[in-house]
Amino acid sequence: MQKLSRRQWLSATVGGIGLSALAGTAHAAKTVEMPFANGRRHLIAFPEKRELIVLTTRPPQLETPFSVFNEGLLTPNDAFFVRYHHNGLPPAIDGDKHVIKIGGNACGKPFELTMQALKTQFRPVELVAVKQCSGNSRAFFEPRVTGGQLGNGAMGNARWLGVPLKDILAQANVSGAARYVTFDGLDYPLMGGGDFVKALEIDHALDGEVMVAYQMNGADLPYLNGFPVVLVVPGYYGTYWIKHLSEIRIIDHEFDGFWMKTAYRIPNNDCACVDPGKTPPSTRPIGRMNVRSFITSLQDGEQIRAGAPLEVRGIAFDGGQGIREVAYSLDGGQNWRQARLGEDIGRYSFREFKFGFTPEKGSYDLRVRAWNRSGQSQPMQALWQPAGYMRNVVESVKVNAV
Repeated sequence: MQKLSRRQWLSATVGGIGLSALAGTAHAAKTVEMPFANGRRHLIAFPEKRELIVLTTRPPQLETPFSVFNEGLLTPNDAFFVRYHHNGLPPAIDGDKHVIKIGGNACGKPFELTMQALKTQFRPVELVAVKQCSGNSRAFFEPRVTGGQLGNGAMGNARWLGVPLKDILAQANVSGAARYVTFDGLDYPLMGGGDFVKALEIDHALDGEVMVAYQMNGADLPYLNGFPVVLVVPGYYGTYWIKHLSEIRIIDHEFDGFWMKTAYRIPNNDCACVDPGKTPPSTRPIGRMNVRSFITSLQDGEQIRAGAPLEVRGIAFDGGQGIREVAYSLDGGQNWRQARLGEDIGRYSFREFKFGFTPEKGSYDLRVRAWNRSGQSQPMQALWQPAGYMRNVVESVKVNAV
C-alpha cells in the first residue's frame, strides 16, 4: 500500500472520500489475529502513523500494537491510538488560522483565541499523561457486549505541551453562576448521534491541570490526534479529550447533550459494574480511570528458556493518584511478591515495573497487580457492565519454559 503524505490525504478526505479510498486498500494490507473471537484485523499505515490495528476506517479507529508499550514509557506519536465518533473529519486545517471561540451565557467576555496568541500570550506548561479510550479491552468482556471490539491497545502515554485551561478562562470573566464548561471540535456527524460535545464541571475546568495542548512528545499533534489543539484532561478517559478543539462555552446549567446524558455512562455504584446481562438501575457519566497494569515484555503463549535468568517488564497507571506498588505472581495469583518500580515521571503517567526469576521447565501463569497511593487496586475477577467500559482485571500471561 502506498503511504500517503498528510497533505495528499487531507486534500482527498473531503466527505470521507480519502478514508474510503484507504479502506479499499485493506485487502492488500497485513493482518493480525487478536486474542478473542472474530479478532482478525488489518494493519494499515494512515498518514503520520506507522502500521496500526484497524478497527474501522470510517470513522478512524486505530489501535496501537501492544508490543509498542515495551519500547518505552512514552508512546511514539506515529503509534498513538486514534478514536473518532463521526465520519465528518475536517478536510483541511490551517494551523496558523485556527481559532478557538470562547463564549456561553456565563462568559462575561466572549473572545476568539488564535493559535499565535495561545502560544505567545500564555505561560506554557508540560505534563506527562495517559490517554485511554473508555472501551479499551472491550473485546475481552464475557459475555460479549456491543461497541468497538478493542484489544488492550487503545491507550497511550505522551508528554503534552500547552496552556492551562484555567489561564484561558481567566480572560473570559467567568460568572459566579457558572456550573459547567463545554468543549467542541471540528469533527462533525454526517448522520445521527449529535455533535460530539463534552462537558466538565466548572471546578474541574479551573483546577489548573486541564490543558489546551498543541504539542505531544515535542512535536505538533498528528492530524488524527487532534491537530492543531486538543483538550487534555489528565486522569480522565479519552472521551473528554476533544480533538481539533474549536469552541469552549461557559454555561450556568448542567449540560445535557447526547454524549453526556445518554452516551458514556456507567453504573452508578462503587464498582461501576452489574451482574452479566443486567441493566443498571441508574448511571452516571464516566470519569476517572481506574488502576491498570500490564506485562509488556512477554506475550501470552510465549516460550521462554528454562534455566536462564529472565527479567520481566511492564507498565502500571491510574487516574492520577500515582502508582504506589506492583506485585507479581508466577503461579496464577496463589503467591505474590513485590516488583521493582521504575522512574516516576508523573502521577498521570505510565509507571514501569520489573521483576526477575529463573524459570524451571514447565508452565507459568504470570500475573501483576497494582495499587495506587489511595489503596485502590485491581479485581482478580473481571467486572462486567453493558457498555464494556473500564475493564481493569488482573491480567494473565501464560508462558512455557523449555
